[in-house]
Amino acid sequence: MPTLPTACPLDCPDACSLSATVEDGRLVRLDGDHRNPLTAGFICAKVREIGGHVQGAERLRHPAIRVGAKGEGRFATVSWDEALDQVAARLREAVDQHGGESILPVCYGGSNGLLTQDATDARLFHRLGASRLAKTLCAAPSGRAYEGLYGRMPGVALPAYRHARLIVLWGVNPSATGIHSIPVIKRARSAGATLVVVDPRRTPLAQQADLHLAPRPGTDLCLALALIEHLFATGRADREFLSEHATGVEALRERASAWSLPRAAAEAGVPQPDLERFAALYSSTRPAVIRCGWGVERNRNGGSAVAAILALPAVAGCFGVPGGGFTMSNSRTIRLDGDAAAAAPAPSTREINLNRVGRALTEADPPIHVVLSYNCNPLSTLPDQERVRRGLLREDLFTVVFDQVMTDTARHADVLLPATTFLEHDDLTRGYGAMVVQRVRPVLPTEGEARPNWMVFEALCDRLGLSEPGDPRGPDAMVEAILGATEDARSIADAVRTEGVAQPPGGSEPVQMRDVWPRHADRRIHLCPEALDAEAPAGLYGYQPDPGGPSHPLALISPATRHTISSTFGQRLRQPAELVMHPQDASVRGIASGDEVAAFNELGRVECRARVSDEVRPGVVVLPKGLWSRHTSNGATANAVAPDALTDLGGGATFNDARVQVVRAT
Repeated sequence: MPTLPTACPLDCPDACSLSATVEDGRLVRLDGDHRNPLTAGFICAKVREIGGHVQGAERLRHPAIRVGAKGEGRFATVSWDEALDQVAARLREAVDQHGGESILPVCYGGSNGLLTQDATDARLFHRLGASRLAKTLCAAPSGRAYEGLYGRMPGVALPAYRHARLIVLWGVNPSATGIHSIPVIKRARSAGATLVVVDPRRTPLAQQADLHLAPRPGTDLCLALALIEHLFATGRADREFLSEHATGVEALRERASAWSLPRAAAEAGVPQPDLERFAALYSSTRPAVIRCGWGVERNRNGGSAVAAILALPAVAGCFGVPGGGFTMSNSRTIRLDGDAAAAAPAPSTREINLNRVGRALTEADPPIHVVLSYNCNPLSTLPDQERVRRGLLREDLFTVVFDQVMTDTARHADVLLPATTFLEHDDLTRGYGAMVVQRVRPVLPTEGEARPNWMVFEALCDRLGLSEPGDPRGPDAMVEAILGATEDARSIADAVRTEGVAQPPGGSEPVQMRDVWPRHADRRIHLCPEALDAEAPAGLYGYQPDPGGPSHPLALISPATRHTISSTFGQRLRQPAELVMHPQDASVRGIASGDEVAAFNELGRVECRARVSDEVRPGVVVLPKGLWSRHTSNGATANAVAPDALTDLGGGATFNDARVQVVRAT
């Protein structure tokens, strides 16, 4: 049986290199190999079991057109030509009658490579003059803070955590979202490292940690500012380093000065002695590294919280040694120009925030008349779910869904287009944890008539007369365009062509402020950049208090699990969802494990079973992200109660600002 190399482009920092065993066109086994050293020969269960997704009963295999009412999920199979002709005709009609801005692409590329997102799809929508989509569902606040402070200076490589003697996991759960960090952390602890976890839940690594702080959602900013104030107040701030390498030092100190350890502990709801211990550890243990996850950003204070956390190693003087500093995202370590595949500049059309698609579909002026949803399952993943649902049910909205399986969103389509999976098409992917770029190669024949994104959007450009001479056509030409337009082109391109994988030209474990520097013109850390200060409603590092109240006192958070990647693979989950509550919150409401409960607020209501456990702190309830309508009693998910309010920086999602009441369902 042949074994074929490829790579995983799904939304995970580890960017695994893969080895696929195939027999008679069927996937026999999928495992990790060692071309990406971080993969270390093993992969997560959700990808190992991907055969059930690729070749499962719910796979979309043929184009289809709706024959029933919207939302019923009844379709008739048609040819690709018929489907694409109808899509092209409706796009042309929308432009002619309502203008290009009446067209809205709804997509999100977390689980896609550089050929599957913002390539020929961007070419189509840019040349149509469609509304632009601000893809800020995840990482936008973090990206704004990271860019503002460090210009996206590469972070500490995950394998380099073996050098650290203090590891802080802040708002990240590698057990679900990056399993290859776990062996590295375990080796570091065996060598004497201390582990601190900051998370409202008692995650698997929090259970093993030397110290676990479980703050109220939205209060991470208070904790980080208190640590900064402590460093200055106790003389532990590295004044010499700050003088030489940072700007905005006094502005940061002034804004942190209001947050003493006692005040921050009270606001965050963590024991003051635990916060004092954290401060003492971070003040004195070296090398110290912070892994800042995306859980921190999912609230009204998210951007400022990330900025304060990223400022900590600068104030404490943690840089300049292996295993010292921070890791946010390493996606820009290898600088690739993905826009070269599109070969079409973005137009100056209106921009619609992905987090407010529900509002756009129901309230936009001028209205949206055509939606093309791909690389995304908006009904399951976007906030204000009931408003999204109402928008998709509009009979005057022409909806195209281009996906791999029959999702909740796909049931609302007028035209369904079957998409290939990464095991069936070419791509180019860049890790955001592992510092690698890899060529994704097809290892399986396509299921049915499924087609890759680049082919479908290229065909629509041709039908609409939007293709131009010189456009890179096909995967090889697009890869060459991307590699040829990047600063790191020569060494990266040669390695990708010959080995299928490349690491940064300067090495895979650069040391911050020694080998790599802030990507600002002055090569300094900007601790209080003016642009971020002007953008944040309360100013950078300004704290906005909890949005809850007596009628909705519980914070509902929706973290990732080890079973899905956002909503991808959700069709494989057969067990009903459970809302996890602390015993204290359950007791006062007369709720026991197994009871049917309803969590609700002014936006919506979700009904499911309860599970009572102290793995979550009092005042917080958990219903994971990635659920589909089939997983709850009323077809709603956590997003039914999630607001479409935006974060302080970057216009990101505030899922963790959902405030609800929970009662036994009647």
